[in-house]
Amino acid sequence: MDRGLLAMPGVLPQPVEVDIPLPGASDGLTDAEVMLRAKAGDQSAFDYLVHKYRRPMVNFMYRMVRNPAAAEDLAQEVFLRVYRSREGYEASAKFTTWLYRIATNLAVNYVRDTRHERPENTVNLDEANEETGLTLEIADDSITAEEAMVRRERMIAIRQRVQALPERQRLAVIMHKYQQMDYRQIAEVLKLSESATKSLLFRAYETLRQQLKQFV
Repeated sequence: MDRGLLAMPGVLPQPVEVDIPLPGASDGLTDAEVMLRAKAGDQSAFDYLVHKYRRPMVNFMYRMVRNPAAAEDLAQEVFLRVYRSREGYEASAKFTTWLYRIATNLAVNYVRDTRHERPENTVNLDEANEETGLTLEIADDSITAEEAMVRRERMIAIRQRVQALPERQRLAVIMHKYQQMDYRQIAEVLKLSESATKSLLFRAYETLRQQLKQFV
């Protein structure tokens, strides 16, 4: 399946990357090594990780819960749990694996707990379309009104189909497509083998391809 078909708007525009130096740190530290510094009491190391992963974490949460305020709160809770768990951290796996396990558990629990409270298949008209960078209210002279309507219908359909996937498939697609995580990372987060992860993603993308044939 053409994964480009799955482009969905994020909660906020991506910020310009800014490097936050770690006082006294040499070049080439991995995130796991930075987390070990945070474990040892280096607050600047923890701040560095929050700065680096806050926006990706908010976007991950938003694609899971479809609620901007909840996504911000859940991302905050992820880093709070990272901080509280810092003394027990062991660099036996990539830092992102540990981070996304915490995030995944929080997101899944939130979705299950609020299943009957959340409006289904909603779309925020103020969100920017990743393909155009424009909100739905801003006119784009390069496309016709009909093309704009088709894009809107496509965006809503993709969102609905991704949200309707079985839980593990949805998690895998979001991590693979939107968080740019590879099979090995996703497998570690979901506690699956790599082959099982590839099979999971294949089934998810095949389902989406069949359901979104009219938009291909």
